[in-house]
Amino acid sequence: MDFVYRFPVVKGIQAETEYYIAMVPLKMLSKLFPIDDEEFVLPEYRAQRKLNEVRIPIISKYILDNRDSYVFSALAASIDGNYRFEPSKKNADTGVLEVSMDAHFLINDGQHRKSAILAAIKEDPSLENETISIVFYADRGLLRSQQIFTDLNKNAVKTSNSISELYDSRDEMAVITRNVIWRIDFLNTYTDKEKDNLGKYSSSLFTLNTFYTANKSIVGRNQGDGIKEFLLKYWSLVVKNMKQWQELLSHEITKVDLRENYIATQSIVIQAFGRVGNYFYSQQIEPEEYIAKVEKINWNRNAKQWYMRAVAKNGRIITNKKAAMLIANVIKVEIGIPLTEEEKCAEEVLTKTISE
Repeated sequence: MDFVYRFPVVKGIQAETEYYIAMVPLKMLSKLFPIDDEEFVLPEYRAQRKLNEVRIPIISKYILDNRDSYVFSALAASIDGNYRFEPSKKNADTGVLEVSMDAHFLINDGQHRKSAILAAIKEDPSLENETISIVFYADRGLLRSQQIFTDLNKNAVKTSNSISELYDSRDEMAVITRNVIWRIDFLNTYTDKEKDNLGKYSSSLFTLNTFYTANKSIVGRNQGDGIKEFLLKYWSLVVKNMKQWQELLSHEITKVDLRENYIATQSIVIQAFGRVGNYFYSQQIEPEEYIAKVEKINWNRNAKQWYMRAVAKNGRIITNKKAAMLIANVIKVEIGIPLTEEEKCAEEVLTKTISE
C-alpha cells in the first residue's frame, strides 16, 4: 500500500471478527464518504438507505443551536479494500489502522448524521477539527453491508416521546410540562413518564407525552411570559373539577372502573382540554369559574353525547384530531364559552352523519 489513511484505533472483536474504533476529525467525513459513495452498493441496497433530505437540516440545526453541548453516537462503516492493523508495543488492542486510499468506505449506520455534520461545517467552519467516533468493519466487496445495515437497525428501539420529554432540557415545553405534572399530586401519581402507550392493567392513567401535546395546543404560537403559571393553574382546576378523578382519589371508584366505564382518562379527552385551554390562554381569560362547571359533565362512556364524537359505532375510542375538536365542543358548550366557525361546522357535519 503506497498511500494510506492512518487512523489511531482501538481493536475489538465481535462474532470472532475484528473491528476498529477511530476518532476522526469532522472535516474528514467528506473525503472518506463522498456523496457518490452509493455507486459501489447494489441497487436494491441503495433503495433501502436512500437519504431522507428533510432530516438533514433538522439535525444540522441541532448542531448549530447547541454548539457547546451537541452529542452524536458513533458512525458505523465498512471498508472495501486493503488495510493493515499495526498494534502498539504497549497494548496489542490499540494501534494504527492503515487503509489504502484506493479503498472505499461505506456508512452502514449514520448517513444522516454525516450529511448533517457536513452541512453544519459549511455554516460554522470551527466544527471541522472536532471529532466523531467511527466503527470500521472489514467488508471486501461490500458483501456484508446489507446484513450489517439490517443488524444495526432492526434491533434498535426508538425512544418513547414521553421519556424524551422527561429528559430533554432544551425543549422549553417539555421542561414546563414535566414541572407542571410534578407539582400536581394527582397527575404526578397517575402519569407514566416513560411510556407512550399504557397497558390495560397499568398503574398509570396518562402519559407525559399526552400532556406535552395538549400543552402545545394550549399555548399554540402565542408563547410569552407566564406559560408555566397558566398551565399549572389550568390543569389544577381540571383535576379539581373532573368528578371521576376525584372519586378515584376518595376511593369511590377503582382505576378499572374508571377505564372501562368512563372516557375521562382517555388521551383524546386530554387533547380536547388542550383545545379548551387554548381559548383561555389566547384570550387571556381567567378559567376558574368556567372550569368549575366541568364537574357537571357526564363522562360515562355510554352517554349519548359521546356517540360518534369520542366513541365509534364499534365501541372503540376515536383518537383523531376531529374527535378532539368534537369532545372540546361539548366541554365548551357545557362551561359556557363560544365555538369557532370551524367548530360549528364540525357540529353540523356530525349531526348530519348521525342522522343518516
